[in-house]
Amino acid sequence: MRIGIFGGTFDPIHLGHLILAEQCREQCQLDEVWFVPALIPPHKQTHTISPAATRCAMIEFAISGNSAFKLERLELERTGPSYTVTTLEKLHGDDPNRELFLLLGADSIHDLPTWREPRRILELATIVAVNRGRESFDQQAVQRQLTDRIGAINPRICVVSIPGIDISATDIRSRVREGRSIRYQVSRSVEAYIHEHSVYHL
Repeated sequence: MRIGIFGGTFDPIHLGHLILAEQCREQCQLDEVWFVPALIPPHKQTHTISPAATRCAMIEFAISGNSAFKLERLELERTGPSYTVTTLEKLHGDDPNRELFLLLGADSIHDLPTWREPRRILELATIVAVNRGRESFDQQAVQRQLTDRIGAINPRICVVSIPGIDISATDIRSRVREGRSIRYQVSRSVEAYIHEHSVYHL
């Protein structure tokens, strides 16, 4: 089974996330895409993040009706920072026959060498580089960069292009606090949940 692994805080999950996941599923011929909310993202340890239960509820509302999308809570069941390599090791160990694809924004790939055990990440998963409507992505140049900086041998990279949709979770949280509309930036069910449960309200 070909599984796309999509990690993040999803605080909140928005339409940009869903478009990215669906385009990766289609263009990389994935059987499923698993949304993996982080407990403590290593690069956001000083940030305030909504409770895991709140973020999971919003993900479940957002992906409802798409049988190829799944919520995976394994990072929430661990303590400490949510390292990608640990997640991939666990998923691979549970079923070595799974073919794992790690969904990343094309700009994030340049930071990959600074992550924990980047070479092991490249051994465990194909990197899906998502180009969000920006300039062309030079796959061969990135492969050379990863080889030079990490020592990876022929890293597997799949390039996916999606429309350039400028939606950010940070802006959505600000809009809610300011009483501004978030309609058409998140799914209607997530919008209702945010207002019903006063998520992000001051």
